[in-house]
Amino acid sequence: MSMERVSVVRCESYDAAVCRQALLEVLEPVGGLDFIKPGMRVGIKANLVAFLKPEAAATTHPALLSALAELIRERGASAVIGDSPGGLYTAAYVKNVYRATGMYETEAAGAALNMDFGQKQADFPAGRVAKTFQYTAWLDDCDVLIDFCKLKSHGMMGLSAAAKNMFGVVPGTMKPEYHYKYPNPADFARMIVDLDEYFQPALSIVDGVIGMDGNGPTAGDPKPMGLLLASKSPHAVDLACAHLIGLEREDVPTLEAAYERGLIPARWQELDIAGDLESMVVKDFHNVRTKSDILFWNESRGPVKKLAGKFVQKCLSAVPKVTAEQCVGCGRCADICPAKAITMKNKLPHIDRRACIHCFCCQEFCPKGAMKVYRPPVARLLNR
Repeated sequence: MSMERVSVVRCESYDAAVCRQALLEVLEPVGGLDFIKPGMRVGIKANLVAFLKPEAAATTHPALLSALAELIRERGASAVIGDSPGGLYTAAYVKNVYRATGMYETEAAGAALNMDFGQKQADFPAGRVAKTFQYTAWLDDCDVLIDFCKLKSHGMMGLSAAAKNMFGVVPGTMKPEYHYKYPNPADFARMIVDLDEYFQPALSIVDGVIGMDGNGPTAGDPKPMGLLLASKSPHAVDLACAHLIGLEREDVPTLEAAYERGLIPARWQELDIAGDLESMVVKDFHNVRTKSDILFWNESRGPVKKLAGKFVQKCLSAVPKVTAEQCVGCGRCADICPAKAITMKNKLPHIDRRACIHCFCCQEFCPKGAMKVYRPPVARLLNR
C-alpha cells in the first residue's frame, strides 16, 4: 500500500483572499497543482447535492471553487465545474441547482459550468461490485479530475466527504436504482470505492470551513470547523476527516471498503499528515450513527440463533422516521424511495419497515428535513 500524504490547514472564512491563501497552503504539501499543464481541461467534481444556498453548508462553497479555478487558470489550463444532483439530470434542473448553490459566481473566476447532460456506460471488470455502471458524459472531456467535496455527516455512510462525493458521477435519477441494487451498506460502499477507482481523481480537497453535522447530508446543521484538507487519495483524506469528527474507520463503510482493498491503513495515526490534525478535532460534532450494516445472524446458524440475531439487529438498527410537525406532505420521499416502501396517507409518509432497505434516501432528499435518522432506545443506551 502506497501511503498518500494528507494535508490540513486552518481556513476560518469564505473571504476570497483567505480561501486563496488557504488553498495554496493546503496543496503545497501534496504537490500543489503541478500535475496541471497548459491547455488542459480540468474537471472539478463539486458536491451540488440539491437546491440549497451556500450558507446551508450542504454544498461545496463557491468562494473555494472560484479560488481553485483562478489557480488553474493561472497555470494556463481551463476549469469546468460539474455534478449530478439528486434529481433530473437535465439542463433546466441542473441550471437551477447551479443558481441556488451560487455556482454562477465561479464564472467570474474563469470557471465554466458543465452543460453536457449526456450519459455513458462504463465497463469496469476490475470493480468489486460495480462492474458496469452509468455515468455523466462530461467527465470524458476532462484531462484530469479534482474531487472538491464538503465535510458532512451522512445517514447511511456516516461520513460524506471525498469518496462519497464521487457518487455524483451517477446521473441523478439513477441514484435510487443503485441504492436498490446495493441495499447492504457494505456493498453500497464497495460500489462507491469502485467509482473512485475507475475515475481516480488526481486530487481530493475537502471544504471543512463550515461543515454539516446532525441530520446530514442535506438537512443537518451548519458546523463551523475552520479547515481545509487535501490529498491525492480520497480514502486517506476521508480517514483524517473521520477522526476530526469523532469517527473510527469501522464507523464509515466506505473506509472499511477502502481498507479491505489495502487503500488505507487501519488507523489515522498511520497516515502521513502535514499539519496539526489533532488540534482541529471537533469535540462536539453531532454524528449520525446507524450501524445498519452489522449482521447478527447468518445462514449457517440454527433457526433459534438466527431468529434471536434478527431480533437484536432490529433493536439496534437505525431507521428513517418522519417528524410530522415538519412534514408538508410533498411526497418527495415516496417518489425517491428505491424500494417503494413509502406511501402517502393523509399527507404523511408511511414506511413499510419490511420493505425498507435503510438507504436513507428519504432522509437525504427531504426538502424540509422532516425525515430523520431514528436510533432505537437500546442502540442509544449502548452507545453511551
